[in-house]
Amino acid sequence: MKKVVFYILTSAMFMMNTSCSDYLAEESRTSIDKNKYMLNAAEAENVLLGVYRNMVADEVYGYNLSILFTLGTDIAQVEGSTNENFRIIPTNSFSPNQSEVQGTWATLYNSIYNANDFLESLEQKMVDYSSKDKELATVYMAEARGLRALYYFELLRRYGNIALMTNTAMSKQPPATFVQEDPVKVYEFIEQDLKFAIDNLPYATDDKLRVNKSFRLSKGSVLGLLAKVYATWAGYPVKDASKWEMAAKTAQILIESNKHGLLDNYEQLWKNSGAGIWNPTESLIEASFYYPTATGGASDPVGRIGKWNGVRTTAIAGERGSNAANVKVVHTFVLDWRGYPEDLRRDISVANYQYNPTKQLWVGTDAAAAANDADPTKAQKAKQNYTPGKWDTEKYVPQSNKLINNDKSNVNWYVLRYADVLLLYAEALNEWKQGPTNDAYTAINMVRRRGYGLPVSAASNLADVPTGLDVQGFRDAVRKERAFELAFEGHRRLDLVRWGVYYETVKATAQRLGIWWITAGSPNYAVATPGYTKKNKHELFPIPQREMDIMPQFDQNQGW
Repeated sequence: MKKVVFYILTSAMFMMNTSCSDYLAEESRTSIDKNKYMLNAAEAENVLLGVYRNMVADEVYGYNLSILFTLGTDIAQVEGSTNENFRIIPTNSFSPNQSEVQGTWATLYNSIYNANDFLESLEQKMVDYSSKDKELATVYMAEARGLRALYYFELLRRYGNIALMTNTAMSKQPPATFVQEDPVKVYEFIEQDLKFAIDNLPYATDDKLRVNKSFRLSKGSVLGLLAKVYATWAGYPVKDASKWEMAAKTAQILIESNKHGLLDNYEQLWKNSGAGIWNPTESLIEASFYYPTATGGASDPVGRIGKWNGVRTTAIAGERGSNAANVKVVHTFVLDWRGYPEDLRRDISVANYQYNPTKQLWVGTDAAAAANDADPTKAQKAKQNYTPGKWDTEKYVPQSNKLINNDKSNVNWYVLRYADVLLLYAEALNEWKQGPTNDAYTAINMVRRRGYGLPVSAASNLADVPTGLDVQGFRDAVRKERAFELAFEGHRRLDLVRWGVYYETVKATAQRLGIWWITAGSPNYAVATPGYTKKNKHELFPIPQREMDIMPQFDQNQGW
């Protein structure tokens, strides 16, 4: 008799503040007969939550896709000046044998298999459901297809040339039969999944069907994701410029729905993520690691957000764990932002301090720090210790959500925010029309006004992008704004790749740092070390060597 491993959840897990990660905490991993389960929508939902579960794995948003794989850009780098230990991936000096490269590949494919398995099972079972349960089951199918699209998108934009597994039977084929699909075909498959999800999911504010909606996909989630898929499809390496129109039109549907918007206060985003609070106004897709009884153990649904990429913090016995703060802010990015002193996001996003054991500035007072930042003769080493401030665990994590742990945290991760979609809309309109439209200006200016603490609907001479820009001028403005608004949120490297400027940006950043660093020594920017980052190689990750060894029809990515 065919068996399947499902994640069976206790009824106590269905609480308002639970998330996909919470459902793992009290799970009972049980081998059961498929014919005796998923007999109604409630049982189907239990299994669906297992399709969400890998979002919180270290190999996905717990660590690799949120932090480790995102470094080595013009705004963020790894701590130190060597490529040893954990620095090997952020410095682009790894090989196809790297365990994290293999682990993320495997976990994403496992997630896709789970989605395929759920969809096949539900399609068979729901024919016998009540009319109300059939309605719910259709929503669950849309969620699963949205998740499958997300997992495929993460694979495609990082590994480039992948296999397309559309059902569970394909996963059981001998490895020697697997082939790499044309990336365009994978994009089309993602597009089909997301269009189905768009047609069958409600907006978060309209959802009257699902009892627990926290951290679940909605119509707004998948509309935003599809807009991002189109914008990526239009860029490197596929370069299908016709998709700019589709990106703009898809983002427009979401924007004109008025079902989502920007929070009034930029800092509230980080208060929410630190406290495990779900607010669907701006949060479109969010990986939740909130679980109040977690201790940071291996089985807990917790991540490394704030530990690796937050403010350096020493441990205090019985009060808090330490934060390694291995993500460092590239100092030329700080210098760029110093040119916009009224932008409130800068001092929220960049921390020039540590907690040791209380808050201490790296460079004198706050006022002195601003002056010293631009002076290459003063405290260069301290300036290289600036870290992201968005996940300041001392500032944004309430005591009720703290883990006294040196490695893991309950802090959430934004996969997609409404602000990201506004900027994609502005970018797509500019590329499609070959010049900025009024709607493009409106979208980017809304984001900028909020960043300056101003009403988003009122014109501002201080915050608004200058009018009269040509296509290149507006393109540059959007790219700079994406760096400021989305700083350290995992988008920059992928943006640079899709824009086709990753290698050039790394090299230019190294040159700028070298010019700024006029005293003895050199800046710690190992990613630009000769022999590490190479053009036409590091735009994509390699196909893991294990896959290459067992799948002879696969071709390795260029340069690897």
